[in-house]
Amino acid sequence: MTNIRPFCLNDLFRFNNVNLDPFTETYGLNFYLQYLTHWPEYFQVAEAPNGDIMGYIMGKIEGNGNNWHGHVTALTVAPQYRRLNLAGKLMSGLEYISEKKQAYFVDLFVRVSNVVAIEMYKKLGYSVYRTVLEYYTGDPDEDAYDMRKAMPRDVDKLSIIPLQHPVTLDELE
Repeated sequence: MTNIRPFCLNDLFRFNNVNLDPFTETYGLNFYLQYLTHWPEYFQVAEAPNGDIMGYIMGKIEGNGNNWHGHVTALTVAPQYRRLNLAGKLMSGLEYISEKKQAYFVDLFVRVSNVVAIEMYKKLGYSVYRTVLEYYTGDPDEDAYDMRKAMPRDVDKLSIIPLQHPVTLDELE
């Protein structure tokens, strides 16, 4: 039975097996600590009965006015635990927290080449809001989709009306 619980400090020493995926962004220790201290309710881990970390989600709440939203910074599941709907359960938890905080929408960025993740997010109700040019730096630079899902507060679903043109990093609000 999978246990979804708050991420704790000791998990930083136990989640390397989850971060080995080439699509998973790995951050510095200070970055994880910032999320753990500022938005602990948005940092959850899925733990197996044997204590293995199966996956985690890290996010935050941000924005102003009708741009107030939950943001998924990272979502990843270890390869041996995929296809068990863990990502869906972790996303559902983040959406629930965002709804309680009166967010208008939840957003995330995903590599345009990560077709499996894009299809999963679409099945969870997300749609492509816009393309962000050269969002991921590396060799080569890669674009990202900004995907969004409207929360109940956004009755008219204005937050998910797609932009017709791509944006650059400096145009992100």
